[in-house]
Amino acid sequence: MKHLFLVIVSSLSTLVFAQDPSHIKLRDELKAQNEADSAALASPWTVKSIFALNGSQTSFVNWAAGGRNNITAIGLVDFSAIYQKRSIKWNNDVKFALGGQLFLDSTGKKAGLQKTDDRIDIASAFGYEFKKKWFLTTIGTFKTQSLDGFSFPNDSVIISTFMAPAYVNISLGIEYAPKDYFNMYLSPIASKMTFVNNQVLADAGAFGVEKATYDPLTLLKLTDGKRARYEIGASFRMNFQKEIMKNVEMKTRLELFSNYLNNPQNIDVNLENIFAFKINKWFSASLQWNLIYDDDINIRDAKGNTGPRTQFKSVLGLGISYTLSNKK
Repeated sequence: MKHLFLVIVSSLSTLVFAQDPSHIKLRDELKAQNEADSAALASPWTVKSIFALNGSQTSFVNWAAGGRNNITAIGLVDFSAIYQKRSIKWNNDVKFALGGQLFLDSTGKKAGLQKTDDRIDIASAFGYEFKKKWFLTTIGTFKTQSLDGFSFPNDSVIISTFMAPAYVNISLGIEYAPKDYFNMYLSPIASKMTFVNNQVLADAGAFGVEKATYDPLTLLKLTDGKRARYEIGASFRMNFQKEIMKNVEMKTRLELFSNYLNNPQNIDVNLENIFAFKINKWFSASLQWNLIYDDDINIRDAKGNTGPRTQFKSVLGLGISYTLSNKK
């Protein structure tokens, strides 16, 4: 009986001691410290890269409806590196895409190569969180292409090339990021620089630069066309990237720019919308839409009329895709 009494007293003492508020507080503090130490050891970098190659091949033999033998291929590299620690956030994105369609005649000889996609897109955003979900952010972007572009089927006159055009945007503003997959950015101080590093295109006033002047009688060139154009205005940027359903990811980016000094009511629009469908580890499909409007870019239509127009591109791809990412 005496031993039983001692066991009961000992058990009660242990229970009381375990429920002591001071010990509970100490336990919670140690747990919080362990979690903080684990977070400190984790890398502040999140890195992700996607490599994709889409293609198709079409051939015709005695095909009554007609058609041209062709091979189509599009390659894509999408790299992102995000640094986030305490109040600092630094996002870096690099996109490179190149694709074309090769037409073949019945003997297999080349009969025409048409570029279907050509893009170099680099963006970097550095932000400081001054209030929860609100950042003071500066953004820099660079866009151009790799190869010469032609107005198909005329492949003798270049209408674009590397660094013609090239766009450099730098801005400072406020970013609101309520979710990891969504953010909005507004800048009242933004600069847009357009470069045309090809004198023939610059002389023609391509992509909004000041064109060359000529003597009306002799048609001799008096002054060269400007190779650069500078604009100051306001910009807006919105990003959304999320898996909207299993194995289907949606990625949307909207960019708006208004030039304070010249027709501020005419807003430049750049909209990109991508749906990525994951089939398995290696195979994927994608649907991409691009819409661009810039009233400084004159485009000739099928009737020969020239003026600013809405540009639209749609790309549907099926092929090999592989993703590399680090583990947080």
